[in-house]
Amino acid sequence: MKNRVNIIILLAVALVGFTGCKDKKATTAATQEFTIRTQQVKAQDVEQIYEYSATVEAYAVNNIAPLTGGRIDKIYVEVGDRVHKGKLLVQMNENSLKQQKAQLDNLQKTFNRIDELYKVGGCSKSDWDAQKTALDVAQTAYNNLLENTQLVSPISGVVSARNYDSGDLYGGLPVVTVEQINPVKMNINLSEALFKQVKVGMPVTIKVDAYGDEEFKGKVSLIYPTIDGATHTFPVEVQLANSDSRVRPGMYARVTVNFGTSRHVVVPDQAIFRQQGSGNRYVYIYKDGKVKFSQVQIGRHIDDTYELLSGAEDGDYLAVTGLARLKDGMEVKVAE
Repeated sequence: MKNRVNIIILLAVALVGFTGCKDKKATTAATQEFTIRTQQVKAQDVEQIYEYSATVEAYAVNNIAPLTGGRIDKIYVEVGDRVHKGKLLVQMNENSLKQQKAQLDNLQKTFNRIDELYKVGGCSKSDWDAQKTALDVAQTAYNNLLENTQLVSPISGVVSARNYDSGDLYGGLPVVTVEQINPVKMNINLSEALFKQVKVGMPVTIKVDAYGDEEFKGKVSLIYPTIDGATHTFPVEVQLANSDSRVRPGMYARVTVNFGTSRHVVVPDQAIFRQQGSGNRYVYIYKDGKVKFSQVQIGRHIDDTYELLSGAEDGDYLAVTGLARLKDGMEVKVAE
């Protein structure tokens, strides 16, 4: 019986010892699991250079068409032709114009007779006024018809489309389209934070994929006055002189705007993580044995670092390892 008791005691001691070893190993493993590395971050002057994607657009686009239907007698241009402001592009059928001109000539003759009579007292002022009004109405109608019979270009540019041939009946589409490509423009969307910094006339640098790394000089030509509440961005129009017409509408471009320098904290890539299911970015700030969860607003990506616009201060220590396993307020050990 005594031997049996001794055996039970020995087994109990062994079990306690085994459990103690196991707990010690678990504690050690837990400590190792939450050991992190940190890096102190510093503020520095950062060039505020932003690049935006854009599509080149014509500065102005005019669709040339008559107000009313009719036969197209002659189209004087082809796609790709350069035209100057005021150039005759399309001649519509003149039958209606000739009829209106005959009516106008008759009214002009009648008015001339009434005018001579009026000067010598041969007719009343009301008769003179009535005839003058009729003449003015006919003249306006003739001018409008002339404008819609002889279609001229309102701008200097290049013909980018032609939808009919000479002799066709006008069917609703523009007869030709003229685009002004000196200058050209691009629209970019800037962050709300830059609203006070962007100015009309500010220089920009433009690269067009068709010309590789060649740079073109442009400027900010228009700033839209409202901000999109959903994206917190606002449109800005950029203009490129394009005097040699090398840049064409539809080309893909990248617009670079330099806003000078600002002093911001710069942190390594590995200190920033994005919460799953969210576009927000965060860092863990280490202090007094614990990590603090902090949302950050990032600026430029420079080599293997990010500029922070908010969320961390100069001199902070940030966790750079184990971010996925950390929690706000967690006690951690910093690796030597």
